[in-house]
Amino acid sequence: MKNHAPPFRLLHPVVLPLCLTVAGLSVAGLSGCGKPAPTDVTAEEAAPKDGSLTLSAAQIGKMGIRVAAAQAAAAMPVGTVPGVISLPPDARVAVTTPYAGTVVRIMVIQGQVVRQGEALAVVRAAEAVQFGAALARSQAELPVAAANAARLNQLAREGIIAPARADEARAALQATQATVAENRRLLALGGASRDGTIVLRAPISGRVAAVSVDVGAAIGNGTAPFIVENAANLRVDLQVPERLAGQVHPGMAVSVVQDGLSLTGRMLSVGQSIDPVTRALPAKASLPSDSRLIVGQGVMVAIASQQGSSSGQGVTIPAAAITHVDSGDQVFVRTTAGFRPAPVTVAGQIGERAFILAGLRPGDVVATSGVAELKTMSQEL
Repeated sequence: MKNHAPPFRLLHPVVLPLCLTVAGLSVAGLSGCGKPAPTDVTAEEAAPKDGSLTLSAAQIGKMGIRVAAAQAAAAMPVGTVPGVISLPPDARVAVTTPYAGTVVRIMVIQGQVVRQGEALAVVRAAEAVQFGAALARSQAELPVAAANAARLNQLAREGIIAPARADEARAALQATQATVAENRRLLALGGASRDGTIVLRAPISGRVAAVSVDVGAAIGNGTAPFIVENAANLRVDLQVPERLAGQVHPGMAVSVVQDGLSLTGRMLSVGQSIDPVTRALPAKASLPSDSRLIVGQGVMVAIASQQGSSSGQGVTIPAAAITHVDSGDQVFVRTTAGFRPAPVTVAGQIGERAFILAGLRPGDVVATSGVAELKTMSQEL
């Protein structure tokens, strides 16, 4: 009988574990089908997409970014209105002469600074000579009138003459005395000498604003030959729009920024009637004396309230820290890791300082330079 091979062959003891291992790996591979392979998640991808930037101190230094702290604002801007520089009512004085005459000499030019009492011009006036002659005549008549009044008064007391004659003599004496006093005052009024020479002098210290005569010109019957202005204190004539009518009051702070010059003053008065043409209230504010503004110059004036915002204390920061995005104004606040964008509500700007109504607290540190670069980097995230 022939022997037949068995239906299966036993594997070698060494080969059997290896096959089992391979089979196990295949089963494990099949059991993992349909599941995503695990991947590593970086900290940058896990960070929220709020535009925050992670920058080291070295990177900030290389970018040239400077920072400044937000400061509490004692006053918040109400609005900015147009204004014109002017002078107080008592700051312009016209130099005149009480007599008609001829200018024989001029000692100053327009724009020259003068002191009170300094000579401006010399005038020769015929009227002064006439008043001088009248004074001399009345002074000569005065002793005679006095002696006549005394003699007639004595005779009236003795009953030799009627008292009416004594009264007439006393009246004549009083008239002569009045004529002497009047002529003296007229001569002193123009500072005229007996020969008719008058020296026109500066009534106040200041600057000669106008010289409207020349040597040889006749004066006394027209405009003032000289005008002297004292610009120690300036005023600003404002036009407060109707929308600010109830918010602007005397005593509020005002600021003028013009050609690199920043001045702070106070509101003096606010009108109570709106101009039907301009739809604005007339107002006046004061400015300090060390300004370089010119009378008649147009400026923009920022008006600030005496208190902060009604919702809390506002802050002020350099205006260069603010940038504009689609959603509004924002700044970049310094964090431990770098900078984060923060939306802010801007109340206004005075000079190089911006006033923030909401979005910042006193002490927050914001970027004041390199803001454009930070904005670009934040939007690319």
